[in-house]
Amino acid sequence: MLEFNPWKQEQLDADVLDAQLHNIIIWNDDVNTFDWVIESLVEICEHSPEQAEQCALFIHYQGKYAVKKGDFETLRPKCEALIDRGINATIDN
Repeated sequence: MLEFNPWKQEQLDADVLDAQLHNIIIWNDDVNTFDWVIESLVEICEHSPEQAEQCALFIHYQGKYAVKKGDFETLRPKCEALIDRGINATIDN
């Protein structure tokens, strides 16, 4: 006999929601300055200056970093705006 466990159902629901989220990934390059990446993250991704600076450091030292999480429809225009600024950005799936 199967037993209903409401806690397990809540975890399954959360897993389904997480599966629908994507990330904007910014890749390190030798072209864009820290200041430009930080300014772009503040203006486009609505980061605080401190958060944007931390992301820029992660990008520099790790080669890439997920800077924004959300649904694809929300992230796409932000990713395109970053690309328009010359920043190498992609959306994961």
